[in-house]
Amino acid sequence: MRFSILGSLEGWHGERRLRLGSPTQERVLVTLLLEPGRMVPVPRLVAAAWDDEPPQTAGHQIRKAVAALRTRIPGGSSLIVTDGAGYRAVLQEDQLDLHEFGRRAGEARQAVSAGRGAEAVGHLRACLDLWRGPVMAGAGGSVISAASAALEERHMAVAEQYFELQLELGQSTELIGPLRELVTAHPLRETLRGRLMLALYRGGRQAEALEEFGRVRELLVEELGIDPGAELTRLYEAILRDSPEVAPRVPQSVSDRAALLVPAPLDRPSETDPAPCTLPYDLPDFTGRDEEVARLLEVGRAPAGGSTRIVGVDGMGGSGKTALAVHAAHLLAPDYPDGQLFVDLRGFSPGEKAQEPGAVLHSLLRTVGIPDDRIPDDLERRTTLWRTVSAQRKLLLLLDNAADAAQVRPLLPASEDCLAILTGRVRMLELDGTEWLPLGLLSADDSTTLLTRMLGTDRTAAEPQAVDHLARLCCGLPLALRITTARLRNRPRWTVQYLVDRLADETRRLREMSAGERSVEATLRLSYQAMEEDRRAAFRLLGLHPGSAIDVHSAAALLGTDGHEAEDILEHLLDAHLLEQHEAGLYGFHDLVRTYAMSVREAEDDEEAAVERLVSYYGLTTDVACEVLFPGRNRYGDPPPGGAPELPRLDGGDRALRWFDREYDALLAVVARAGTQGLHRPAALLARNVLFYLDLRGHYEEFRVVSRIGVDACRQLGDPELLSISLANLAVAHWWLGDFQDGISTAQEALELASGNDRRGEAMCLGVLGLLHGALGNFDEARAYLTKGIALHGELGSTRMEAQALDNLSTVETWSGHYAEGARYAARATELNRRLGDRSNEIASLTWLALAHLGTDEDERARACLSQALELCDESRKPANVAVVVAHWAQVCQRLGEVRSPAEHAERALELVSAEGTALRQAGVVNVVALVHLRRGAPERAMELHRHAHDLASRLGYRIEIARALLGMAEAARALGDEPTEQRHRRAAEALYDAMGVAEAGRRL
Repeated sequence: MRFSILGSLEGWHGERRLRLGSPTQERVLVTLLLEPGRMVPVPRLVAAAWDDEPPQTAGHQIRKAVAALRTRIPGGSSLIVTDGAGYRAVLQEDQLDLHEFGRRAGEARQAVSAGRGAEAVGHLRACLDLWRGPVMAGAGGSVISAASAALEERHMAVAEQYFELQLELGQSTELIGPLRELVTAHPLRETLRGRLMLALYRGGRQAEALEEFGRVRELLVEELGIDPGAELTRLYEAILRDSPEVAPRVPQSVSDRAALLVPAPLDRPSETDPAPCTLPYDLPDFTGRDEEVARLLEVGRAPAGGSTRIVGVDGMGGSGKTALAVHAAHLLAPDYPDGQLFVDLRGFSPGEKAQEPGAVLHSLLRTVGIPDDRIPDDLERRTTLWRTVSAQRKLLLLLDNAADAAQVRPLLPASEDCLAILTGRVRMLELDGTEWLPLGLLSADDSTTLLTRMLGTDRTAAEPQAVDHLARLCCGLPLALRITTARLRNRPRWTVQYLVDRLADETRRLREMSAGERSVEATLRLSYQAMEEDRRAAFRLLGLHPGSAIDVHSAAALLGTDGHEAEDILEHLLDAHLLEQHEAGLYGFHDLVRTYAMSVREAEDDEEAAVERLVSYYGLTTDVACEVLFPGRNRYGDPPPGGAPELPRLDGGDRALRWFDREYDALLAVVARAGTQGLHRPAALLARNVLFYLDLRGHYEEFRVVSRIGVDACRQLGDPELLSISLANLAVAHWWLGDFQDGISTAQEALELASGNDRRGEAMCLGVLGLLHGALGNFDEARAYLTKGIALHGELGSTRMEAQALDNLSTVETWSGHYAEGARYAARATELNRRLGDRSNEIASLTWLALAHLGTDEDERARACLSQALELCDESRKPANVAVVVAHWAQVCQRLGEVRSPAEHAERALELVSAEGTALRQAGVVNVVALVHLRRGAPERAMELHRHAHDLASRLGYRIEIARALLGMAEAARALGDEPTEQRHRRAAEALYDAMGVAEAGRRL
């Protein structure tokens, strides 16, 4: 079995080429083969298979693709193995061209180091022969393309080394054709162009060599606006003056060239002299970071792979990068017996300038025993000497607090036996071959453990809650944790709670997090001041964003720029570790960084205009999302003046709902901010849009809060039409939360404002009054309001609102025992909801249609309706309403003779409504579940549940459910043989039914 991925995907079993299946299966296989022997998690495979638009069943489809591959590949089950949360490809060295490519490249490096140039050329030629083009011929999607780009870099490095060796071995004319092909494919690659120039020159074609330089200079200026680099320019000048250094020559070995640069041989370090170690002390209370430490040790102890091992640790200031690197370096010290060297590069140090590479090299060379008189003066020769010296040693080099790649590159050792660990606030992507470990925050448990180790168990055990609170206030930032504990140790009379109380004031929190020369604020200030002013201004404005996740679109609105510029800014702040990214395209602030951003606000920052843009953006985006999720809803208000901001793609219910879910916290905060900033109309319109979502998710406490913000904004605005709508929404909130009388008062005020002025608002208010009176058992009033409202909705063509009112009228008629009328209204509502494509409201109308059929003993028809409703249900959308459907499904299954499933469904309904439902929904569902238990011969459980429903309904004044609970308790008491209790409850139920005017048919359980 053999696979080839360096080009189009091929799989061979002996002489037979395998058919590997669909494009999805090929992408999954290639992704696994790109990381042989490593576990690839399922989300990574999903991203590779579908880029940014995976289907809802993506995880399931990945498992199907793996199963199909295992079937298609002989021995596939042992080749693709399940490993935790992902899969791993298990192959032998000779089964994958990528393996052979890496092995041959490593052998070439070893041959070069040993001075066997001709042998190295053979290995490199073999590498080039394996290369057939980009992975999957460039058609593998963004994830595979990124990996392919890295492999292309390795391919080009091999090619460049191959031509360099050929030139040193005396070849020239034979290389011109292949070099031209590569230069045509990679015209901006200066090293390759230099090889071509040298081949032309040594082949007696000096003029053509000089012309090549002219071509690449024009191309670089035109494409990138830069001149050729110093190395290519020096080569051009050497060719121009026929310098001896470019003349044809064949040295004994390639390594001789490096040796010629060193004035005299360097002695190996004496085995009797102690190896230099300049590492700082390891923290005795070092805590957490298990995965990062394990990876550093794995890299540091791995067999030599032909090149220097370089690992970078990047993270925000104060995240513990230095502590992690030093801790790992001490653990690795025995593996690097020739020395463990630490250098503070001072890239981000208060009041200090970053160290120059030349000075650092001088210090490193002195540390490993090179006398001053042997150390060259210029950077280039110092770099050469350092690489030569380090090639003879097994060194661990820790370069801490690096500023950028230019500072680090000359310091890296050249030997495969060396390990370099870098730390920095900025990830240096220019350092090819570096593995980067992003260092996040400590977990809550690790934060508490660190506090305990630093303060002592006696002190933390005395105040466990305060310690947990302190850990949360420090947000997992090690520097903050160490500073706060240092203050507590310095103030033995302070309790942990006392410090927590001091830190509770966000405006002074950063000032409190300082001890001696260390402070969180100073650490953040270094990253902030390192940016240009326009980036600092953007950072300050982004601090106004209230969301935990900031996308490009909302950032663009807040900053008053377009999406591309906003993304550049966000990426820059991410690189500076002033923002975090937990998901592609979404950014966020660490809590302490947000506090810092708010603390550095300046007078010229136009915060009010920024907030106004953000409110406008959310108003427009929620309009679009509501149109997708709630078809047929009435629109209010005109678009804001000026150009519309760029909006996210919300072309689908799932996408729109995910957007709402993600922006939930931000929307609540923006609505509140709009109200307090005097943006009354945008606040009222945005509040209305947000209410649709809150209703869908069943967040009714927040529904009432947002409704009140909308009402307050409308009262300030003086818009009676919009105020009427907002009051009606507040009345609905009162209904959901069981405050029926408050709801009626609010809806009456809304109706008075709308009557004679706004027929659409009047129709809505009539429907809300009908809803509220129905809950109170005032069925005649409810019927009158709803009938009038339905007629108005029909005249106005408000189909969605008409369907909702018909549902509510069906409810009243069914409760009253008029089942035929209830079925007629529910059927009409179902028809309208289907025409609109309104899934959520169709569930409600189908449920009430089923209840009307149950009332007339048409159990099979009821079952059919509930079956359709269940197919539409999603427990994340109006979960309390889903509980109603599931409870009645249990009831109808029981009536049709099923034995086991009714109890299971009933308990599921109880779980759903207890977790997500208001008292209003709980009372109804608990009564139905109690009835199921009564009919299955469990009267004690039925009595318990009916009592609970009675308590809930009584607190609300929800008369129909009070009556049903009383009748249920009477039936349960009868089953238990308690006749006095039965008669008492039955009389109370009958009195309520009489008061509500419920027909005899409506009084049956």
